Parts: sequence; C-alpha cells; structure tokens
Amino acid sequence: MTNLGIGLIGYAFMGAAHSQAWRSAPRFFDLPLNPEMTVLCGRTPDAVAAAAAKLGWQETETDWRKLLGRDDIQLIDVCTPGDSHAEIAIAALEAGKHVLCEKPLANTVEEAEAMTAAAEAAAARGIRSMVGFTYRRVPAIGLARQLVADGRLGTIRHVRAQYLQDWIADPEAPLSWRLDKEKAGSGALGDIGAHIIDLTQYITGDRIAEVSGQLETFVKERPVAAEHSGLAGTAGAERGPVTVDDAAVFLAKFGSGALGVFEATRFATGRKNAIRIEINGSLGSLAFDFEDMNLLHFYDGGEDAATAGFRRILATESAHPYVGAWWPPGHLLGYEHGFTHQVVDLVTAIADGADPTPSFADGLRVQRVLAAVEASSTSRQWQEIPQ
Repeated sequence: MTNLGIGLIGYAFMGAAHSQAWRSAPRFFDLPLNPEMTVLCGRTPDAVAAAAAKLGWQETETDWRKLLGRDDIQLIDVCTPGDSHAEIAIAALEAGKHVLCEKPLANTVEEAEAMTAAAEAAAARGIRSMVGFTYRRVPAIGLARQLVADGRLGTIRHVRAQYLQDWIADPEAPLSWRLDKEKAGSGALGDIGAHIIDLTQYITGDRIAEVSGQLETFVKERPVAAEHSGLAGTAGAERGPVTVDDAAVFLAKFGSGALGVFEATRFATGRKNAIRIEINGSLGSLAFDFEDMNLLHFYDGGEDAATAGFRRILATESAHPYVGAWWPPGHLLGYEHGFTHQVVDLVTAIADGADPTPSFADGLRVQRVLAAVEASSTSRQWQEIPQ
C-alpha cells in the first residue's frame, strides 16, 4: 500500500486530537493509503520532542518551512493559531502538499479568499485541501442531514443553534492566544460560533443569506499567563486586555427563507461543550446536543396525533454514518471519533482524486458569515452575506 507521509504543525489540544486520529484511522478503517506520522513540528525543541514521543510521531522539526521540501511528506496538517493558517496553507499547497487546516479557516475574509484561490489552483494539479469542521462527522449529525435531504422535515422554517462553554467564565482565568484578536481573529464567534454556522448549513443544505448580530466582551482584562509573565507555574500580577468577544448572538435568514437564531458563548456557567441544534420543518423536527452526542431526537409530524412525539434515536447502528467500523450497537462513540472520521474521508478523497469536504470554499463561506456578524454588531444593521 502507498504511504501518505503526514507533517503535523502544532501539538497542543488540536495537535493531540489530530494525532490520535492519524493513529487510529488505519487501524479501524480499510484505507486506500497508509498514513505515516512522519514529522511533528513546533517552535520549542524540547516540548515538541516530548510531544512527538507521547503522540507517536517519528521525527520533529522546529521550522514548518522545512517540511515543504521533504519528499517523504505528502500532507501538511495545520493545527496552529489562526494568524498563521493562511501563510502555512498557501505555501504548502504551492509546494504540492495536500492540506488539512483547522477551523476557522483564517482570521479574515481576505485571508480565506487567498487560501481558497490557492486551493482551487492546487486542485487543478491534483492537490487536495480540507478545513477541519469535525462535528460534521458525528454519526447523529450525519443522520440529521440525511433526514433533511430525504424530505422528512419538509420545508425548513426555523433553525436554532447554540454553542455553550464556560472555560473563561472566571474573570481571573489567564489570557491565552484565544483571547488575542491578532492571533485568534475573534473570540467565541470564530472559535465556536464557526462550528454551528457550518453545522446548520451542512444539515439543512442551505446557506445563511443575512445576519443581525451583537458581540460582547464581559471581562475586559485578565492576568497575563505565566509563560508570558516569566513567573513559572502561576499567573503574574500583570494584566492585559482581552481583544476578542466573550459571547456572540445573532439572528439569521437563510436563502430558503428559514429563520435562524444563533448563540456562541464561553460564559455559559456549567456548560462544558454543549452544541445544541434544533431544526423545525413543515413535516417534522430534529434536535441534537453534543453533550449527549450519540443521540438524535426526531419528530415525525405524520404520526398519529395520539402517540406522536419526539423519537430518541441512538445513532450507534451500523446503518448510521461511520459506525460500522467501530463497536456493537449501543457502545458509544466520543469526541475523538469525529477526528478519525475526518482522516478517513480525507485520505479516501486523496486516493480517489476527489475534492474532500468541507472545502476551503466552505470555510470561506463561514468566514463571510463571521465577518458579517462582526460588522452588524458595529453598525447595528442587518448585513447580507456575499454568495
């Protein structure tokens, strides 16, 4: 079997999740190419060496540019902060490397447009690219999309989506790169709001056409983290400004005429990773919450009124997307499985000479919605999304 050499850039939270996916995908799925965990790249030699040993990478590198000239690396996996996505991804595509890039695709629409143009030019040469909206690959989400596509919900009327976390609800939680607009692009809006924008468009097969939104930063400054203050192991007395939003809310209108209500916050005390989506149509409804990710709730409006109600579907049958490669029915999947399914789809598309999804163009569409919400919060006016 032909090997597919992987160079992963970044080894923190997302780097670890991607590493687990590259390890497990060929062991549970029959892949047409063999992913090889060739090089892990990071800026600090000792730290990246420790991460490589722990996560299963063969070699390490501290300069991502050196990966682009290596013949034993065919794919670059970008798990860095958003401010470096465009530079790395474009350079990798131009060097003839396939690219997997974490979400959101970029920090600005202009960067996302440049990345999409580079991806389209590379595709003409057989080079593939994908943006990492992994929640698409939760089996219950795949089932939800299929129900909508099959017409089981009828005409979509309402879309409700929330992404609720609480990891910075403590005002003394230290600054990190995710709270720095230059590095992250935005706060809750781009970090987690991007996911529910993508998911609702994916499930419904429709696009958000216009938005009216508001952003809020509840805590304006925070302690500078130890690695920035020089006080190892603690946060220092120095405080720095939070330059991104803590929460984002917006109304949306889809191209079909459906109405949407969206909320993304990292201040929902007690909520750790709640992605809640409900879609109401003329014939039925569905509801999903990632904190109970193996379940999809489905209401069939055609059932007898005396017994009609939301049906609890445990999406662990072999008939459900991806599940056949895993465990017997009822033996639940977890957060990490979406990343494994992402690897499966990407590797299969590369072998088939097909364009994987979500594409950089899909990432650009999400980026345009993010920009429109931010513009609306400033202007206090509805913003149309360029299509």
